[in-house]
Amino acid sequence: MFTFSFHKSGCSRGKRVGNMETYLREPRHTAPKLCVSLFVFLLFVVVPITALSVGEARLVRSNTAAKEVEDHTKYYNYVQMTRLLKFMALKYSHIANLSSIGQSVQGRELWVMRITKDPNADVPGKPKCKYVGNMHGDETISRQVLVYLVDYLLTRYGEDPRITELVTSTDIYIMPSMNPDGFERSREGDCSGDAGGRSNARNVDLNRSFPDQFDKINVQQEDIPEVTAVIKWILEKKFVLSGNLHGGTVVASYPFDDSASHVMQGYYSRSVDDNLFKHLALTYAKNHPVMRTGEPKCPDTPDETFEDGIVNGAKWYDVPGGMQDYNYLNGNCLEITMELSCCKFPPASELKKEWDYNRESLIAYLEQVHIGVRGYVKEATNGTALPDVRIMVAGINHNLTTAQFGDYYRLLLPGTYNVSAIATGYMSMTVVGVQVVEGKATELNFTLAPLGNEHTGDITVPFTPTTTAQPEHQPIQPQDFRHHHYNDMELFLRRYSNGFRSIAHLYSIGKSAEDRELYVMVISDNPTVHEPGEPEFKYIANMHGNEVVGRELLLNLIEYLCHNYGSDPEVTQLVNTTRIHIMPSMNPDGYEIAREGDVRGYTGRNNSNNFDLNRNFPDQFTTITEPRQPETIAVMNWLKSYPFVLSANLHGGSLVVNYPYDDDKQGRTEYSKCPDDKVFKQVARAYSQENALMHKGHPCEDLYRSEFFEDGITNGANWYNVPGGMQDWNYLNTNCFEVTIELGCVKYPKAQHLPLYWDQNHRALLQYIHQVHRGVKGMVIDIKDGTGIPNATITVEEIDHQITTHLAGDYWRLLVPGTYHLTASIYATVPEEGVELVDFRLTRIRSDPNGQAPMDPRATQDPAEEVFQSFIKDLSLGQGLEHLVQSTVTESSFRYRRYKELSEFLRGLTFNFPKITSLHSLGQSVEYRTIWALEISNKPDEPETAEPKIRLVGGIHGNAPVGTELLLEFAAFLCINYGKNPTITRLINETRIVILPSINPDGRELAREKQCTSTVGMTNTHGKDLDTDFFGNASQRVVEAQPETRAVMDLILERGFTLSVALDGGSLLATYPYDKPVQPVENEETLKYLANVYARNHPKMHLGDTGCSMGNIPDGVLRAAERQSHMGSMKDFSVDFGHCPEITVYTGCCLFPPAVQLATLWAENRKALLSMLVEVHKGVRGVVKDKSGKPIVGAMIVLNGGVRVFTAEGGYFHALLAPGNHNIEAVADGYQQQRQEVVVSSYEAASSIIIEFDMDNRIFGLPREFVVATAAASMTALVVTACIIWCVCSAKSNQQKDGFHRLRQHRDDYEDEIRLTSMGSKKSLLSNEFQDESESDEDALYANWKL
Repeated sequence: MFTFSFHKSGCSRGKRVGNMETYLREPRHTAPKLCVSLFVFLLFVVVPITALSVGEARLVRSNTAAKEVEDHTKYYNYVQMTRLLKFMALKYSHIANLSSIGQSVQGRELWVMRITKDPNADVPGKPKCKYVGNMHGDETISRQVLVYLVDYLLTRYGEDPRITELVTSTDIYIMPSMNPDGFERSREGDCSGDAGGRSNARNVDLNRSFPDQFDKINVQQEDIPEVTAVIKWILEKKFVLSGNLHGGTVVASYPFDDSASHVMQGYYSRSVDDNLFKHLALTYAKNHPVMRTGEPKCPDTPDETFEDGIVNGAKWYDVPGGMQDYNYLNGNCLEITMELSCCKFPPASELKKEWDYNRESLIAYLEQVHIGVRGYVKEATNGTALPDVRIMVAGINHNLTTAQFGDYYRLLLPGTYNVSAIATGYMSMTVVGVQVVEGKATELNFTLAPLGNEHTGDITVPFTPTTTAQPEHQPIQPQDFRHHHYNDMELFLRRYSNGFRSIAHLYSIGKSAEDRELYVMVISDNPTVHEPGEPEFKYIANMHGNEVVGRELLLNLIEYLCHNYGSDPEVTQLVNTTRIHIMPSMNPDGYEIAREGDVRGYTGRNNSNNFDLNRNFPDQFTTITEPRQPETIAVMNWLKSYPFVLSANLHGGSLVVNYPYDDDKQGRTEYSKCPDDKVFKQVARAYSQENALMHKGHPCEDLYRSEFFEDGITNGANWYNVPGGMQDWNYLNTNCFEVTIELGCVKYPKAQHLPLYWDQNHRALLQYIHQVHRGVKGMVIDIKDGTGIPNATITVEEIDHQITTHLAGDYWRLLVPGTYHLTASIYATVPEEGVELVDFRLTRIRSDPNGQAPMDPRATQDPAEEVFQSFIKDLSLGQGLEHLVQSTVTESSFRYRRYKELSEFLRGLTFNFPKITSLHSLGQSVEYRTIWALEISNKPDEPETAEPKIRLVGGIHGNAPVGTELLLEFAAFLCINYGKNPTITRLINETRIVILPSINPDGRELAREKQCTSTVGMTNTHGKDLDTDFFGNASQRVVEAQPETRAVMDLILERGFTLSVALDGGSLLATYPYDKPVQPVENEETLKYLANVYARNHPKMHLGDTGCSMGNIPDGVLRAAERQSHMGSMKDFSVDFGHCPEITVYTGCCLFPPAVQLATLWAENRKALLSMLVEVHKGVRGVVKDKSGKPIVGAMIVLNGGVRVFTAEGGYFHALLAPGNHNIEAVADGYQQQRQEVVVSSYEAASSIIIEFDMDNRIFGLPREFVVATAAASMTALVVTACIIWCVCSAKSNQQKDGFHRLRQHRDDYEDEIRLTSMGSKKSLLSNEFQDESESDEDALYANWKL
């Protein structure tokens, strides 16, 4: 049974859906059972109970019978293949990792699926092998069978012993398509390649483009990005074995592929490993039922035969520039080429047969990576692994080199060999008589001694088989024990960062009050990126500047991890599976004034502004009135930027581990329990138990005789109250659990005592890192396309503390061993050691025309819209925008342009890019300079109301021209990349971009460079600040609008804009409406969200440190009135009268910085500007029409009962909304009001909805039939009554003749009175129908908006 909770907030094929039992592991009898409770509040995702079938929430690990990815009835195009690979990578994240090694000419990713146990880490002892398919785009069988192979390996792992062994012991890389552009041009059924697609998009044959041993290959690098990416990949990975899959016949071809003479056919070009290559080719061929016959019987070459189904490449035909020869000659890798089918692009009906033919061959070939001889090369004195050592086999003139762990794999046939290891600076070592037998490789390790005066020659030793007994490993201990002042510490960190680049990366999170860098060293196997599923851990020390032991221990820890990685199993495992961030000093200023030998003093404790940093964080119980310090702000922003799971803050002055909470409501010294009290006690004990002195609980008997801590741990508030502490802020505001560790009774001990502190604490430091791998981890996944869902809320029942998923949908939840309940009722086991994997796959709600959530998440969708949805999603998640920025670097020459040059620049764009640009004059300034508007679109002079329209405005203040220059560069950037970069091309094709670079050209002419605060040029020639001149009501305007203002107002009033962004200067933040004071913001959530999107994509703005006089602004976003309130702003006018949200971005503190800074400002804002082009496609869009299908123009769309937009030509509308659930009402005269509820996502394009109106048959709000019947009955009653009155009056008429004349006279007076009364009624009606003239136009507008 599944139950789900709802949170109203902003959020392939080959998919298997089965019974829950097929995906759940049987509970182990020897471990406590865990029923883990996960309360899933999805940001932008709502899971309806009725829409989730049993199989849609499941664990990744499966005990089911293996199933293939699909029924092999069709080919996957690029989008489908991408979606499928992503789905499988997320589903099998414990053994699969999907990455791209580069992009094709047209910007398609070159996807590689890595399959191995622990796929996010490089682990010694596993040889790397690869398959590459679809190098020729029209040879397609290879592409499909490699996708099937991926699925086969993933689904059989854990069930088939052969596959399990292969995946566990081998590092397998599979690239289904090296030429995705060519594939998209190819045609199914084209057996000979006549339709094209063999070459890449620049018409270059990729298998003739690699460097060749005999010839120079004349190919321009920019024409072969696919080859460049693969070469880099080959050289980095040091593959051992490879297969290159082609089509056109059926044979296995081996090196060399060409010869010095380049004889076209018949010349056998032999390599020194010729016998080995023939063995490898035979391994593939003999397991293929057609290939092994040597008679493919292809229609175009029916008589062609290959002995045993294999052939030397050059003997078949000469191929210069081939990939297989490059692998052999330049990498460690032996590669052959497999031709799989006579027809290059056979019908899809052949796919199942081809998979059956090749499956066993593909598996058997991979297994050959384990033959020959293998081992390690280490340094003799300290056991350090030696990379790049040459391994030579006597008599075979082909060497290879060791990898990063000193490991090597030399494929050899059975026999006896002499093997040597040679490295510069070391004595060579040769082992003679090495026996290689059939099957598993022989293990042969080398130990090389450094060259010295006492050694005169190399070492030769006889071979003895390696035994399983190994001497106990002793890790390398730190040697650098001293107190490191700031400059010394900085050099230490730089030395290790540069010396161990593969695992160490140094960065700064900000600066101290005295401008010292707050350095962090991250240590991991992939230190510069977060790897989904890998937890982030941190240590922070020296928060109090005079408590120095933690600072030195963390420097020792860096040294220890770097030197022991690759040789010590524990260190290697920790570094490979954890991203460890180490900040040695949070208070470097305080450290510089502290003094060695200080036992319990305060000198240097606080920062240079004399504030205690551990009393400076926001507190849940106490208001912290002291100003937030730069060190505190930097750490808070840092913690918001990384998904930290566990942390420790290292202090001094006692010997105990202190855990939350640190204070309570009453401020008393008493136990203040947090919801995760048990978890905190568990991780605290993990540290204290490894420090014998700490665990005793009597830390400082000479200083504090009565102090005792049971097991060496304590609740913070139970020790003493600490309001404003960092550990509580971590727990309450991030996903991170943090404890405070007091490392010793002396705060600043003598340097000679530092080795003792290392001995006491180094095991505890390592053991505490291990704790990050306790509890539950997993993914929250969109079941439709397999992508991870960020910001989903994870709740464990009965523990009142939630965490959220990261960008890829991954989460970590620390828990003690026990049984927990998930709202999805999924059962898993939290063992005594280690972590249990629990993944969730959820169905996103999408609204149908009736406002109901479809039951089937696989509901049909327009293929074009589906592709565009994927396009926007790729740009919105992960590194999509960052990749776009990196792939569109253009040479620019930045300078400030005055009006004349600006006009020439804009005209130049229209001359050079006439198909996508159109230049318009909106009007003229006071001094008759033109207010230009440049439109960029694929059809700039044609109205396309179905496309979103974005307005980018600069130069409203002439003394802040940075925005003008950024928009000019942005326009050039878009135009130059149109048609070259597929992403930019797609964005321009789908968007109408209107750029107003300077709306105050007169003021710009007066302003002067390098004037950061001058107001000269801020106003127009009349001295008017244009951003106070936008009024929609005549009653509010004192004087006539300025000509510049009127020009822009007319553009805004045209409506049709979806989003507007204005660039200004004088600060570093993004503001949203309103500028006017005391104005309620009706759509504040959306407006603030849009500002956040810009700030989040700016490298500095989102940190909130403006660097100006405003201090710290959370997330770099502020409501405009809080910055400087005023009336008549452009963005207020845009919202109120243009019905278009507008944000203002302040690009820097200096209004008019030197021109040399423009390049930096462009680099900072380019990604953010691009994010606006992506964001404008989100929200909600649709068309309004009547029952006959006729579009309704001018219909009012009311969003959440407040904001209104209106349908344009064709009945189209588009409105941006913050992620979450929203109510939409559609209103049009003569039609019944319609309502719908929609879900808006932060990373998906707006799904189109259709609103159909019925004619409004109601009268006075009642059904027409009821009103007509009632009126008819009333008329009948009135006629009857009139007849009765007439009869009565007639009967009495003869008796009342005397009064007749008097009655007639009074009747004339009565009619006059009726006439006057009627006129009064009409006057009253008119006075009620029309608005009182005393009411302003704007008041009337607001009143109408609130109807």
